[in-house]
Amino acid sequence: MGSLTTWQRALLALLGAGAFAATTPVFAQANDQFIPVLVYRTGAYAPNGAPWANGFVDYLNLVNERDKGINGVKIAYEECETGYATDRGVECYERLKGKGPTGAAAFNPLSTGITFALTEKAPVDKIPVITMGYGRSESADGSVFTWNFPLLGTYWTAADVIMHQIANKLGGYEKLKGKKVTLVYHDSPYGKEPIPLLTELAKRHGFDFKSLPVTAPGVEQKATWLQIRQDRPDYVLLWGWGVMNSTAIKEAVAVNYPRDQMYGVWWSGAEPDVLPADAGAIGYNAAALQHSSGQTSVHADIIKNVYDRTKGSGKKEEIGSVLYNRGMINAMVTVEAIRTAQAKYGKKPLTGEQVRWGIENLNLDQARLRQLGFGGLMQPLKLSCSDHEGARMARIHQWDGAKWVYVSDWIEGNNKLLRPMVEEAAKKYAKDKNLTPRDCAKVT
Repeated sequence: MGSLTTWQRALLALLGAGAFAATTPVFAQANDQFIPVLVYRTGAYAPNGAPWANGFVDYLNLVNERDKGINGVKIAYEECETGYATDRGVECYERLKGKGPTGAAAFNPLSTGITFALTEKAPVDKIPVITMGYGRSESADGSVFTWNFPLLGTYWTAADVIMHQIANKLGGYEKLKGKKVTLVYHDSPYGKEPIPLLTELAKRHGFDFKSLPVTAPGVEQKATWLQIRQDRPDYVLLWGWGVMNSTAIKEAVAVNYPRDQMYGVWWSGAEPDVLPADAGAIGYNAAALQHSSGQTSVHADIIKNVYDRTKGSGKKEEIGSVLYNRGMINAMVTVEAIRTAQAKYGKKPLTGEQVRWGIENLNLDQARLRQLGFGGLMQPLKLSCSDHEGARMARIHQWDGAKWVYVSDWIEGNNKLLRPMVEEAAKKYAKDKNLTPRDCAKVT
């Protein structure tokens, strides 16, 4: 991954060394539910990976400390450092999948590359893979991808939401005709995900679409931005992660590309992405995976029950940041899926197969979200056999130099466009892998 740059060292100091320290695992006892935690607290992606991991683990600790577990079943967890590398992620999966009295409840890979690698392993091991806001876009079709759950939004949803916002600002989709849209993307399975959707939208609405790959980790982008200076696209979409995002913003400043014409995916719209660029990031837009930064009652509970008991993973100042909130939400939906499954299988440690049923039958309405302390952070989420995405709502937020500010209302992905694409790609996957899709009309 290379050595840390000056801004990375500064960001490390800003977030606090504790934010990057591995947490102490809670080892599984005979009556515990084991949840593996794949993280990357080291390497070029650590400034983004650590806040997510802290939010995830803090919520697990909250459930143990405040609620004494999930209906009395304590949570055990163990982190495994992947460094955002697919091979290390697979190693972590193999090492953790059998831990605890019933094995791993579910995996949250936090990497599209690792997700691709686990997609064929999960059905064999009968362990669900939760990919909240990432992963394979076609895995929204649960009739084919029984074990994959891209909750809250796929990358096709994200691209559709961003283009909807751009069209809305222009005065309608017809105004996109003749415009130039360039995607600057992390040259990995993650970065390539939105290309089919953007290609389809370009055909439908007559805009010129170009994609420019950036080699990981993304610290060298000068040639990319010289190309952008030459082409002068009307809009730049950024599909980056870690150091790539702040580097892109700084390179945009260098070639005088307007930041208010840049739109990042939700993995390119957090504090570590904009802080290194200082004032140069002002006006930069990004999709928010339902939530942005900010605190609600659940954060107060975490401070009281976790940090005040010296069991926090990072620093209090980080609580409520964009990626902290995302990790926290990720842990919450995992916990609530287990709780849902307990209603069918009993208040005991559950197998991955039982938890899979719980995810597929998860139904978080607004009343339940408020009860959990997540009111205002997200919209209702309801899954089914055929729909493993569950919700496709997002907002656009913009960096004002000090904080993220919403600049759009809720935008829902256009399922009339998205669903046929999902089903077509899922059908092709099933054919290639010789799979027989489930008949969701017969699934209970």
